[in-house]
Amino acid sequence: MYKIFLIFLLGLNLTFGQSAGNSGLSFLKLGFGARNIALGDAGTSMANDVTSLFYNSSRLTDNYKTEIFLMHNEWVQGIRSEILGVKFNFLGLPFGFGFNSTSINDIEIRQKPGDSEGTFTSHYVFGTLATGYEITKNISVGASIKYIYEEIWVDDANGWGFDLSSSYRFNDDLHFSGVIRNIGAMNKLRNESTKLPTEVRIGSSYDLFFPVQKISAVIGAEFQKFIHNDEYHILFGTEVVYDHTFALRLGYQTMYEAKNISTGFGLYWGGLNFDYALTPLSNDLGTGHTFSIKLSF
Repeated sequence: MYKIFLIFLLGLNLTFGQSAGNSGLSFLKLGFGARNIALGDAGTSMANDVTSLFYNSSRLTDNYKTEIFLMHNEWVQGIRSEILGVKFNFLGLPFGFGFNSTSINDIEIRQKPGDSEGTFTSHYVFGTLATGYEITKNISVGASIKYIYEEIWVDDANGWGFDLSSSYRFNDDLHFSGVIRNIGAMNKLRNESTKLPTEVRIGSSYDLFFPVQKISAVIGAEFQKFIHNDEYHILFGTEVVYDHTFALRLGYQTMYEAKNISTGFGLYWGGLNFDYALTPLSNDLGTGHTFSIKLSF
């Protein structure tokens, strides 16, 4: 008998989703990019760079720069993620490639009370390819495909997922976005297939400019609903940037048991960006730290 305790499974639900549900692969729910995480994970409406390949690929059309993105996420309970993103142009279309490797370390092996018989590491991986297409000056659509792999001790499984997205630019300042993410299926993990956390998001963002003060700002909000359960959230984010060099960010997420506020900052130097996000959690879970670097050229 394989020795994975129920407490481990409960731990996955608590630290990733922090709400009850009928889906797994909760690493797909973690944010992408320190900027987006600091903004309450409202990336569907507020991501406008390479990180949009993970949230809303229709917004890859917002600019045609080549961008390279690296992220390290030090989450709670030994959960760590390393993420790579690349945005490039091919045949007149913007494309994005992303890779996520998430691990949970030092999971104890037990089949009876007492000392553990050892530890193991659980791995979760996905790779995604995304593109966007500008139908008109104001309307864009996008799609992505992702390969997903999970390994829990000696059991593993793989599968495929898809995202569909759209964006509407009302004017230069106001954007509306809608996506459906993680449509797909996995092979069986020993006896049963893990359900993907399929979700729908609808959101909007608004840009503000104060040229005399050398300040720009953006505010955004999203409604997020997971399909396979009753879980839903409302996400808010705001960012203030001074002179294209320094940014302060604040986010808020509703209907989570252990988290709500997030914050962070960004530093810009030419085409190089450094971003940091802080996510405090309650219930003695600790604090999440996210670092990312982006190069644009």
